[in-house]
Amino acid sequence: MIMRVGLGFDVHPFGGEGPLVMGGVTIEGPGLVGHSDADVVAHAVADALLGPAGLPDLGTLFPADDPAHAGASSIGLLAEVAARVARERWWVQNVDVTVAAEQPRLAPHLGAMADAVRGALVPLQEPMGLPMLISITPKRGEGLGFVGRVEGIACWAVAMLCRG
Repeated sequence: MIMRVGLGFDVHPFGGEGPLVMGGVTIEGPGLVGHSDADVVAHAVADALLGPAGLPDLGTLFPADDPAHAGASSIGLLAEVAARVARERWWVQNVDVTVAAEQPRLAPHLGAMADAVRGALVPLQEPMGLPMLISITPKRGEGLGFVGRVEGIACWAVAMLCRG
């Protein structure tokens, strides 16, 4: 069996005109600036999957200057990424996400976010039907840096891909 680990990162500032969307879930609070819906969780997970599969990064696949993706659902883009990775015969064992956000409080939304990410990754389900673990952990900036000053949100994702 071949196993590879991918790391994804994304960051967006507050100030977007749309709703705040994280992990495919709309959350009360100011929106993030971005060409799509600026879902930092979906973006970080997508890049964590693309790298170890040997595919181009999210920005190359869905360029910010392409009007076709303006306001796009990032969880939909993640589902498209999952289909591309699955065509390369990879499956996902687990995805671990850390979101750095001073505001809003994410704890009430973690289950729905993990379910939405898991739903987008259905094409990457392990062939024998073993469950795919999706873990999302919120962290605060404790008043430090752009996260602590509530200027934006950052997200890291690690994914374990398997084949064989």
